[in-house]
Amino acid sequence: MPDISPLLTGHLPAATAAYWPGGYWGHWAFYTTALITFALLMVMGAIYIERRLLGRMQSRLGPNRTGPFGLLQPVADALKVLIKEDIIPQPADRLVHWLAPVVAFVPVVMIFAVVPFQKGALLADLNIGILYVVAVSSLTTVGIFMAGWGSSNKYSLLGAMRNVAAVVSYEIPLVLSILGVVLIAGSLSLNEIVLAQDIPFIFLQPMGFLLFFMAACAEINRSPFDLMEADSEIVAGFHTEYSGMKFAMFYLVEYAEAIAMSAIISVLFLGGWRGPLLPPWLWFVIKVFAVFGFMVWTRATFPRVRIDQLMAFAWKFLLPLSLINLFVTAIQVLTIPDAPWLVFIINTAVMILLVIIWSGLFKVGWGRVEV
Repeated sequence: MPDISPLLTGHLPAATAAYWPGGYWGHWAFYTTALITFALLMVMGAIYIERRLLGRMQSRLGPNRTGPFGLLQPVADALKVLIKEDIIPQPADRLVHWLAPVVAFVPVVMIFAVVPFQKGALLADLNIGILYVVAVSSLTTVGIFMAGWGSSNKYSLLGAMRNVAAVVSYEIPLVLSILGVVLIAGSLSLNEIVLAQDIPFIFLQPMGFLLFFMAACAEINRSPFDLMEADSEIVAGFHTEYSGMKFAMFYLVEYAEAIAMSAIISVLFLGGWRGPLLPPWLWFVIKVFAVFGFMVWTRATFPRVRIDQLMAFAWKFLLPLSLINLFVTAIQVLTIPDAPWLVFIINTAVMILLVIIWSGLFKVGWGRVEV
């Protein structure tokens, strides 16, 4: 278990305190401010990149008026929502309605506390870091459900319940896909997982990467799994009754979750901050935005699925494949632990065969709604 005595006493070991004026609290304040600033800047960059990429992919112009190349468009959008009126429906639960965006936003920022931007450059190197990420990321669902319930709106409640159903369903294959990485690395620490990647784990766990990416997109409400705010069906889902800054916080949550999941994918499968020539933190940022760009690509490519297809995809496709991947990985760790390129060939072949075979067997009811 991690040593939490410094947290309880409010002091760091003498060696650490010597480098930080104010001891533990100086260290905590610096890293907390840095993490929040980093998260907000990454979100602003992600919003700009997504809008520009979607413009290119859809043969239209993205933001190009505010600032050079439209770089200040996210700033203009933020200022716009800040001056808009905050409206609360009369029958809504005012306290729950107000707390919901805060409860949804805080856990996303907490994820970055254990993400290694470079070796040792993180708030806390927990030896159960990936378990912490899985646990904390699930708390955002509580804020979304509070928003749906507190709004006293049937569309909001329906969108919130869809989010709960998606998170419960997709959390299982997501965790199972992580276990393959944990078996190979032999640690739950994100920093140790990065250090174990002399060969990026995307080569040793191609099926795990694919499963994690799809499950993560469904959990964070990314297209084609964005059923929680399907405007053609339920207006705007759980944030239908939100405006002004509170709506902006939900908007930030969506992009912050996308950046957080891109960071976790980079750490688990792409070697994190490791890379030649460039500074470690720059490698990390490049990989995060590369994964996020892949998310944007899927949004521009695939049509939105129905809610019954969303649930069927998790239970009938991702769950069986994640179990098979975990079983195959466990056998490889026991039998051929020192043959990474043989593992790469076997796992790539297994992934291709399983996707082809399983997609032929997998049915989601295109002609009818499954109950």
